[in-house]
Amino acid sequence: MRIAQISDLHVNGPSFVPEWAENVVSIVNSIEPDIIVVNGDLTDDGYAYEYNVARAYIERLEAKTIMVVPGNHDVRNEGYQLFEEIFQTRFPQYKDDRVTILGIDSTEPDIDDGRIGRGNYAYIKENLLPAKEIKILAMHHHLIPIPGTGRERNIPVDAGDVLKICIESGVDIVFSGHKHMPWVWKLQDTYFITAGTATTRRLKGRYHPSFHVLEIEEDKVLLREANVIDRKLQDLLRLDEITSKR
Repeated sequence: MRIAQISDLHVNGPSFVPEWAENVVSIVNSIEPDIIVVNGDLTDDGYAYEYNVARAYIERLEAKTIMVVPGNHDVRNEGYQLFEEIFQTRFPQYKDDRVTILGIDSTEPDIDDGRIGRGNYAYIKENLLPAKEIKILAMHHHLIPIPGTGRERNIPVDAGDVLKICIESGVDIVFSGHKHMPWVWKLQDTYFITAGTATTRRLKGRYHPSFHVLEIEEDKVLLREANVIDRKLQDLLRLDEITSKR
């Protein structure tokens, strides 16, 4: 199984690079992922014309399943209503005999800070705690601060509670975006994988636009990073203990 994790497209924004966007389509479609997880900020300000462009762009990505969660930019200007209209739900779910993926909306309208909310704690537990497959939680906001991204301001206000739920529920992987800097933390048995920006110049230092590819096989799990400029994939990390637990 192959999962592509893409985040922070910011289509039509001032930092959006059409050439890089085309490279993403080319790379993604060439590797033929089974699932694509988009971790939010498809748009720059949540306007309808931006959503139209974002939808057309997402439709060019080829996968059996595409899961999209909103980012803080997407819910600006009542964009959360447009998100639901286009993508049907802010809480997408996927399940087969290999993985269970639960998408969750971590945004608040017109506020950059994140919040999962007490009302969603039981939702996470009910869907992920009993799952026997590899468990993945997908959201926009990162739960643990990312190095090199400046003063932390937008981490979910209830991140501690959600981290506890992830550990207690045996979540294997948490996908996020938001900070435009790819990074991986491991806390106890959970990997927190943050994707960079795939299609914008809003990069940290001299880092390149990128996205992640998660390869899941019977006896190993491999995380790879796609460099959008040179179209190359490099191995980042093996997460084999995820499969050994099952």
